Amino acid sequence: MTKTTEDRRTSPAKQGSFFEAPMPSYFGHRQRLRERFRTAGPDALPDYELLELVLFRAIPRRDTKELAKRLIARFGSFAEVINAPEHLLSEVKDVGEAVITELKLVRAAALRMMRGEIMGRPALSSWRQVVDYCRAAMGFEPREQFRILFLDKRNQLIADEVQQQGTVDHTPVYVREVVKRALELSATAIVLCHNHPSGDPTPSRADIEMTRQIIEAARPLGVTVHDHIIVGRNGHVSLRSLKLI
Repeated sequence: MTKTTEDRRTSPAKQGSFFEAPMPSYFGHRQRLRERFRTAGPDALPDYELLELVLFRAIPRRDTKELAKRLIARFGSFAEVINAPEHLLSEVKDVGEAVITELKLVRAAALRMMRGEIMGRPALSSWRQVVDYCRAAMGFEPREQFRILFLDKRNQLIADEVQQQGTVDHTPVYVREVVKRALELSATAIVLCHNHPSGDPTPSRADIEMTRQIIEAARPLGVTVHDHIIVGRNGHVSLRSLKLI
C-alpha cells in the first residue's frame, strides 16, 4: 500500500532523523567543566583545564582539551602560555588569531586588575602588590625591560612606564633621562624595576652600579629611589632588602 502525504509527514523515522541531531561530544564536557569551576573554584582545576575554559570562547565548536594540553606541554604552565610571544604561540598546531587574541586578552585583563590594585594607594604599604605586578608585567618577557614606577609625595603611584627595551641580557639605561622624566611628572620618589629573561633575578655588578648612579643623580633634585626590583620566572630580588643600596 502506498503511503499518503500525511503518513510521510508524520513518520516517526523521519521526525527522529530531522529533530534529534546528536549533541557534539564536547558539549557535556564543557558544561561539566564550567560547573566545576563555579562550584569548586579555579584552584580545583589543573592548568590545562583552566586553559580549556579560556579556549572555549576562541574555539566555540570544537574540543579544546588536546590543544590546551599541547600548549601546557610546549610552554610549561598557564602563566607561561598567556605570556608567551605571539610568534611562538602561532607555531603550535590549531593556534590561530582568535586563540592568540583570547590569551592576550586574559593577560591584559590580569595586568589591568593588578595595576588598579596599586594605583592611588601608598606603594610602600602595598609592597607585595607592587612586586607581584612587576613580576606579572615583566617576569616572562623574552627581552630585558627597564620600568619605572613614579610616586607622588604620598608615595602613591602616578605613572608606570617602560623606559627602555633591550636584548636577552642587557638594557641600556640613561641616568639623565630617568631623572628628567621624574621631574616632568613631578614625582618625588621612584621605584626601578627590570627583568632577567634567564629567570635568575640575581643582580649583576652593572645593575648595582647603575642603581647607585641614579640615586646620586636624583637625590639633589629631591627625588628618592625607594628600591630597585629585579624579576624573573624564578622569583625576584630587592636591592634594598639585600642592602646593596
